[in-house]
Amino acid sequence: MDESKKMLEIAYKALEDKKGESILALDITGISIVADYFLITNGNSDAQNRALMEAAEEALEKAGYTPKQIEGNHHSDWVLMDYGDIIIHIFTKESRDFFDLARIWSDGKRVEL
Repeated sequence: MDESKKMLEIAYKALEDKKGESILALDITGISIVADYFLITNGNSDAQNRALMEAAEEALEKAGYTPKQIEGNHHSDWVLMDYGDIIIHIFTKESRDFFDLARIWSDGKRVEL
């Protein structure tokens, strides 16, 4: 299994364990040089979004991956966690609906995990 897919699976499981809503994994290889995958979810509260962010960061760190950059924080409407090969987007429900990354990146292939 390639590294980016392994990272995706680790992060997905962490978000799933913290009850991230409507977790969407998109394969964006071939349509973007930004990353191989986007992982998109939302929580229901600041506390849940913080838990989602911390769970993903902790799980990836445990596997030896460190973020290149994290934008936003647990009080933000949108947290972007850039791990190079994967980018994790954690939104509030309202921000997720507003930015609608699934529509913007609709050329990406949905990945079932």
